[in-house]
Amino acid sequence: MLDRLCLLTVHAHPDDEASKGAGTVARYHAEGVHTVLVCCTGGEEGDVLNPAMDSPEIRAHLPEIRRQELDASAKIIGYDEVVLLGYRDSGMPGTEANARPDVFANVSLDDAVARLVAVVRRVKPQVIVTYPEEQRDYPHPDHLRVHEISVAAFEAAGDPERYPEAGPPWTPLKLYYTVWPRRRTLELHEKFLELGLESPFDDERLERMRREEPVTTSIDLTGFTDVRADALRAHATQVDPASPFWFGLPAEVLRTIYPFDDFFLARSRVGPAGVAAVAGRDVVKGAEKEDDLFSGVR
Repeated sequence: MLDRLCLLTVHAHPDDEASKGAGTVARYHAEGVHTVLVCCTGGEEGDVLNPAMDSPEIRAHLPEIRRQELDASAKIIGYDEVVLLGYRDSGMPGTEANARPDVFANVSLDDAVARLVAVVRRVKPQVIVTYPEEQRDYPHPDHLRVHEISVAAFEAAGDPERYPEAGPPWTPLKLYYTVWPRRRTLELHEKFLELGLESPFDDERLERMRREEPVTTSIDLTGFTDVRADALRAHATQVDPASPFWFGLPAEVLRTIYPFDDFFLARSRVGPAGVAAVAGRDVVKGAEKEDDLFSGVR
């Protein structure tokens, strides 16, 4: 089992792999961990958010272009393999696209789980990273479905009675949720103000992030703090390089602000999981956060 460590991340659309945990993946890739990205949809419903890329030709070929952007971003991050699960972007609730029967949120859950189980059994990850169940701030149907299939696949992949057509069973050991803590946003907001810049984090956004998400694991990104921004720039149709939200602070400043990615250990077969087991000192007195997604594995 330990001949090769493998980290599998499950994301909804091209560009999600850049905004969530990119530095962590880059760090593990540099350490020799085999890194695999599952992207569940092609991002067909994404808008062109970069004015410099907004043209009829770009819009006519957006799915193909987004795939090219995904490949470029994955190369920057250091993914060894990119797997497209093959579903269509569901769009947001109430949109015309969201009513299509072939979109990710509307296809058979069992079919989607089977596809992900087949990937898990083939690449044999010890660790899987996905989205949390609680997503009230951005309840995109595809993000909610990513959570559903990831948890189901984590539980099913090691059971030889389930999805026998998906290959020999493999039992992943740990399942993590990505977390963006309120503290990280506040430190960015305060740095904008300190430098005399207008913060893109307005009162409404700060209010939405008032609650603290539980964190069990923090990964030090020293040496990899630039990866997220570089990977985001690869998604040229989706990310405006002039956006203060993404790029309002210089890289040399960003390197000094909260150089960590945070996660919540939701399932573990190598020890207890959750806040009561491995949590920050503010949650359980005397408990330590993990500093390695493979803690207990290697």
